[in-house]
Amino acid sequence: MMNKNFKAPDWKTYLPRPVCEAHKEYEAFYDKAWELARDHVRDIPGMPQNPYMDEAFCDTQVWIWDSCFMSLFCKFAQEVFPGVETFQNFYDVLYHGKTLPLITPTENEPEWTRATPGVPTNIKVHIADNPPLFAFGEYENALIHGDRDYLRELLYDRQSLQRHYEWFESQHEIHDIPGVLEKSHLICERDGYRWEGGRSGMDNTPRGRTGECCERERPNNPDMLWIDAICQQALSARLLSRMFALLGDSKNEALWQEKFLAKKQLVNDLYWDEKDAFYYDIDCNDHHFYKVVTIASYWALTAGVATREQALAMAARLKDPTDLGGTLPLLSLSKQDGDYSKTGKYWRGSMWLPTAYATLKGLAEYGLYDDAHEAAFKIMAYMQKTYAQFEPHTIWECYAPEGYRPGTQTNDKTICRPNFCGWSALGPISIYIEYVLGFHTINAFDKIVKWAKPRDIDGKIGIQNLRFGSIVTDIVAEETTCRVSTNAPYTLEINGKAYAIGAGETVITL
Repeated sequence: MMNKNFKAPDWKTYLPRPVCEAHKEYEAFYDKAWELARDHVRDIPGMPQNPYMDEAFCDTQVWIWDSCFMSLFCKFAQEVFPGVETFQNFYDVLYHGKTLPLITPTENEPEWTRATPGVPTNIKVHIADNPPLFAFGEYENALIHGDRDYLRELLYDRQSLQRHYEWFESQHEIHDIPGVLEKSHLICERDGYRWEGGRSGMDNTPRGRTGECCERERPNNPDMLWIDAICQQALSARLLSRMFALLGDSKNEALWQEKFLAKKQLVNDLYWDEKDAFYYDIDCNDHHFYKVVTIASYWALTAGVATREQALAMAARLKDPTDLGGTLPLLSLSKQDGDYSKTGKYWRGSMWLPTAYATLKGLAEYGLYDDAHEAAFKIMAYMQKTYAQFEPHTIWECYAPEGYRPGTQTNDKTICRPNFCGWSALGPISIYIEYVLGFHTINAFDKIVKWAKPRDIDGKIGIQNLRFGSIVTDIVAEETTCRVSTNAPYTLEINGKAYAIGAGETVITL
C-alpha cells in the first residue's frame, strides 16, 4: 500500500479538507473529530499491529466492530491513521494462535473487563462473534488505496476474510475462544443465526421480545434468527466477490457471488414481511416475524439483498417523523415502539453513527442519493448543534433522538461516553464527506470520483486534498463553475455526467 507514517507530526497535512461555505460551523467540528481520533492511535509494544486504533473504550480489550467502523473514517487518511492495519490484532488472535501482550490496567478499568488495577493482564479481544465486518472495512479502504498487491496478500496468503466468513458458518455451540474474554454466542442454523444483544453490538435492543414491551433488559430470545447477522454475512460474501473481481480472479468472484446469492434468497424468502414492507428478525422454528422495527433491518440495503422496490419501502420509514425519522433520523428503534425512549436508553431510540453510516451506504447502493443526503444533513446538523450547545463540547458515543443531547445508557439516566472517536467520528468525517457533501464513490482502481452534488447547499462546496491511490485532488464548485486540480488524470462524475480530468487545472461549466 501507500507509504505509511502513522507517527507523522504533520499528520494534519494528510487530511482531506471539506469545503462548505454555507456551513462554516462544520469546519471546527470536522477538525475536532480528527483530533479526538488522533488521541486513539495507540502504541503498545507487543501488539501484532503497532500502532493501532484504540476504540475509545478501555485499555485491556479490543473490539471488532468498533475497529471495523473506525477504519471507515481512517480510510480518508490512510497514511497517518492505522485503520485496516488494526485488523491484524484480531486476525492473529483468531486465526494464528497469537496472544496479545500484557498491560497493567489502571483503577479506571471497568469491572466487566475482569481486570484487577495494578495487576498485569493480557489484552484480549472482547467478543469474537461481533458483527462480521472485516470485509466491509477492507473493501472500503481498498477503494481508496487501490493496491492490488495488498489484496493478493490478504486474500491468497493470509485468507483472513475467508476464514472469518467460514468461522461464522461453523459456529454451533456457545464456547470459549483462546485470547477472547467473552464466550461466543453465535449459533449458525440452516436459515440464519441465533445471537445475543451484546455480541450483535446492539446491547439492550428489544428485538426478540414476545410482548408489547421488554420484561428484561436484554430479551435475547434463544429462538430468534437475527436479520443483521445474515445480511452482514451476505455483505461479506458480496464484497469478497468484488475484491476477487479487482484481481481478475473470475473463479473466486463467481464462488463468493454464489454464496451471496444464496444468502440473498434466504433473506427475501424468510425475513421480508410483504404486509409491512419491512425486513424483520424471525423465529428459527416456525419463521414467524418478531415485529420490532429497528435500524438493524437496514443491513439488507447495505448488503444489497433487497430489490429496488423493497429498498424504497424501507427508505420511506427513515423519513417518517413518527417512525425512524424526524429531526434526527436513522434511529435505533422506531418511535412507535413500546420500548422507545426519548432520551435514547442506548439502543432503544438513540442514533448510533455505525448503524447510521451503514444505512446511508445502503441507500447509496440503490442510487437513493437524495434520501442519503437528506438524512446525513440532519445527522450532521444535530451532532454539530449538540457539540456547540451541550457541555462538555465533544462528540458522543450515541445521540438522544430528541433534544440535541447525547443519548443515555441502559439505565436511561447516565449519559453515554464522551470523546468517542471511536466510531462517532464517522459523522463529522465520513458522513459529512460522502453524503452531506455528496462524494459517495471514490475508486482508486477505476480512477473515478462520483459526486452527487447537493442542490440545497449554496456557495462554494467541494473537497480539497482528497487522496486516493496516487492521486491528490481538489474539487470545488461555485454556482455553475467547478474548478478541479490534480496531480494525475481521473474521471469526475457530477450528478451522473462524466468529465475527463487531466493533470493540472480543469474548469468545468455545470
